[in-house]
Amino acid sequence: MLRLLIVGLLAAVTLGAAPAGPPPVPREFRAMWIATVGNIDWPSKPGLPVAQQQAELRTLLDTAQRWHLNAVILQIRTSCDALYPSALEPWSEYLSGRMGVAPLPAWDPLAFAVTEAHARGLELHAWLNPFRARYSQAISPVAAGHVSRTRPDLVIPYGKFLWLDPGLPEARELTLKVVSDVVRRYDLDGIHIDDYFYPYPEKTALGTPVPFPDDRSWAAYQRSGGRLDRADWRRENVNALVRAMNAAVHREKPWVKFGISPFGIWKPGFPEGIRGMDQHEVLYADARKWIREGLADYFAPQLYWTERQTEQRFSKLLAWWASENVGKRHLWPGINAADIGKNRTAADVVWQADRVGPETHSSGVILWNARALLENRDGLGSRLHQGPFAHHALVPASPWLGSQPPEPPSLEVAHGGRGPLTVELNPGKGRLSAVVVQTQGEWAWKTEIHPGAARTVSVPRTYSGAPPKEMRIFTVSSTGIESAPAVWRPR
Repeated sequence: MLRLLIVGLLAAVTLGAAPAGPPPVPREFRAMWIATVGNIDWPSKPGLPVAQQQAELRTLLDTAQRWHLNAVILQIRTSCDALYPSALEPWSEYLSGRMGVAPLPAWDPLAFAVTEAHARGLELHAWLNPFRARYSQAISPVAAGHVSRTRPDLVIPYGKFLWLDPGLPEARELTLKVVSDVVRRYDLDGIHIDDYFYPYPEKTALGTPVPFPDDRSWAAYQRSGGRLDRADWRRENVNALVRAMNAAVHREKPWVKFGISPFGIWKPGFPEGIRGMDQHEVLYADARKWIREGLADYFAPQLYWTERQTEQRFSKLLAWWASENVGKRHLWPGINAADIGKNRTAADVVWQADRVGPETHSSGVILWNARALLENRDGLGSRLHQGPFAHHALVPASPWLGSQPPEPPSLEVAHGGRGPLTVELNPGKGRLSAVVVQTQGEWAWKTEIHPGAARTVSVPRTYSGAPPKEMRIFTVSSTGIESAPAVWRPR
């Protein structure tokens, strides 16, 4: 039963719907990738003082908040390393400048990022590369604790890279242990993997593709009685990882979302007229299978082309992915903002963000990359803020991860004097993703979205200096389900 203590003027309070209520709060996922590999987005270079690393990360999160995003996807594992303290893998070289060397003074970048993101009302999704073990542009020697030193039997050299062999169950298990560890230890909102499964092909000086050298694991599979051909076997190795990651995430915390960002073309000719790389045959990624079977909570195909690129037209690919989403999971396509000033303008990116909507059964976008928004390249952030991101939005609900609404909040409202109203919240039990405050002024309703941890909110008076005609406050669960509102009216 709702308990409400009113401090100041008398007020009437009810719980539930009222005859003329506020408009529904927009639901749309708006995120940006923060890449750490090669110091693409953060930190700006390796070896910076900790205070500067923290300041740069705060600035990126402020940028997301400024342009009305509601999530960031932070890369925490670039190549079997860790941008957080880990007993499983060595510190990333992109922090200190040397793999295995901890930052000084000691700090936990992932815990810091989670706290700072949540304080701004942003979801924090941790982005991991599942199989890449060594980046081609590595900047330091391999640490003693790296998998290539501790378990060289799991690692394959390929071009200038090292790669965990996806055909080895122990290699997949290593990644699953890392996933379970970070979900267990950190208050994450999501786990995210991108398009790197089997590697993009290396080529000889003559341009001939170099085969991926997994003969040993392939031979072991055949000796065990396996009957798939080599291409199907490779795809099934990736399928096994995807299924296991989905299960591992939800086993640790059922509300944490698992997301995949595959290459934007499944196979040439799907849909008709599309040309480009065949991820099904090259990366051994059967992304259509995953989205059709709902093997993740959200899919973000990298639709990095413009409408002018007729053989990879954005709208055509978006419509195809939407048609394949029979598993009814979230479809939040990736959009390429990094190429603004090269082969596209900010207006192109905004048009694409605006194109995503009910007609494509999707409700959000992820922008590559954070630096384009940080620089407000070609006015990108400003244009989004004035256009499709003009109003704040809640992250769309994921009821398959939990459909139980939170308890209705109880309130203490102080509204005497001339200043803003102060509202003290008691939201009840459970983890919350947001607190929504809707107030009715002289002419219209106003909506504000606060972090889920908010327990005190300040509510401005109307233009005439009076309290709002009505105030509604509801909370939002970790899976996006709304509570019943607490409704407050002055007398």
